[in-house]
Amino acid sequence: MIRETALMLGLGLASAFVPLQVQSQSAPMVTLRKPLMSIGIKAGFNSSMFFSDELSIGGEKIENLQNNYKVGYFAALFCRFNLKEHHFLQTELSYNVSKGSVSIPNTLANSELIPDNALIKTVITSFDLPVLYGYKFVDIPPYGMAFFMGPKIAYIWDKQTKNEFSGFHQQEIHERFHPWNYSAVGGLAVNVSNIFFDFRYEIGLHNMTRSITYNQTLTDSPYNEKEISIKRRRNLLSFSVGVIF
Repeated sequence: MIRETALMLGLGLASAFVPLQVQSQSAPMVTLRKPLMSIGIKAGFNSSMFFSDELSIGGEKIENLQNNYKVGYFAALFCRFNLKEHHFLQTELSYNVSKGSVSIPNTLANSELIPDNALIKTVITSFDLPVLYGYKFVDIPPYGMAFFMGPKIAYIWDKQTKNEFSGFHQQEIHERFHPWNYSAVGGLAVNVSNIFFDFRYEIGLHNMTRSITYNQTLTDSPYNEKEISIKRRRNLLSFSVGVIF
């Protein structure tokens, strides 16, 4: 009697377990969906070149301008909107300190305009806001790779921006920038889990210089009557490391 009862209980448990097992095997797997919005932070270094197209004094163009790269730094907070499939939009707010210089050799062609080898050193502090479209062409968790592009607007903080002119006849030269600057950005991002590396290049779209003045009283004649004009754009290569939350 005991043996028969145990056998019946065993058959009952087996019959109850088998449907559950079959159901679990036939049920579809649940796919984790990406959040509609992600936020993150990043920081890194930039190598900027204030590309000078033209520099003239008294209407005469200076030759052989040498645009030099300098290293700066930045930090940013960003927000990413995950769109359909591999597409996304990303906005950022960053604090940037970019540096660059322009060297001018005292060649025979420039000897009547500058007394010695001249140098323009620039440090620009700005708040930047790009709007980027991105596409993930590798999206196999935890790995990913994407390219992105888009416009960027930058506000130059005048009080934390400075220029140093040396090697000119004109004294106490001061360059003013347009407060708002526009550029185009393109780059590549690689991520491992929620850690990512960002490489990008920025091209300035217009002349960033608003005006150049100097102290005419301290400048000897006839150089105190000559207007200084410069056209240059901010080109920038940057690398950053960040975290997506």
